[in-house]
Amino acid sequence: MHSAPMPSRGLTVGFDLDMTLIDSRPGIHACYRALSARTDTYIDCDLVVTRLGPPLEDELVNWFPADRVPAMADLYRELYPEYAVTGTLAMPGAHEAVEAVRAAGGRSIVVTAKWEPNAALHLRHLGIAADAVVGNLWAERKAEALRAHGASVYVGDHTGDVRGARTADAYAVAVATGPCDAAELRAAGADVVLTDLTQFPAWLGGYREAAPA
Repeated sequence: MHSAPMPSRGLTVGFDLDMTLIDSRPGIHACYRALSARTDTYIDCDLVVTRLGPPLEDELVNWFPADRVPAMADLYRELYPEYAVTGTLAMPGAHEAVEAVRAAGGRSIVVTAKWEPNAALHLRHLGIAADAVVGNLWAERKAEALRAHGASVYVGDHTGDVRGARTADAYAVAVATGPCDAAELRAAGADVVLTDLTQFPAWLGGYREAAPA
């Protein structure tokens, strides 16, 4: 497990988006229904929203021939602002988690596999005041953005998020609000598993107290 280092340039905390900061299941469900209707292709939308986290293309390959996936991904992203944004809710504690970082004098960045323009739409719509958003990164590749921004903590709901944190040598904080349960997150190497983000401000206070001066 990691200790609790604080980078010399100050506290930066990374957050995943889907099922960490936002409950995007209703909006994504609606967007997949629209994609299904537009393409006359069966998609089990109820199943899709139980396994959010990996890149869009990883899901689309279950419903479309591989050679059609790039075009279907483009169409999905085109439909997304109309169908997926307004139906999406902030996860319990999301605003407070970001505010806790700000109150500590730190920066919050969102690092997500979602297409970056659509991720930014969600943050604006819900008033989640992240200092930066970086999209199109999944699992170990999330470390690219975490390192670039000097993040010492990364918070996510998926084992892929834990792998990203560990690749970046960031403290891996997992929340059991997505498709992976607490046991899976611990087995993947999470340094701490929280029930949800409502526990994050208190955790952050303890993390900062334990950090070297």
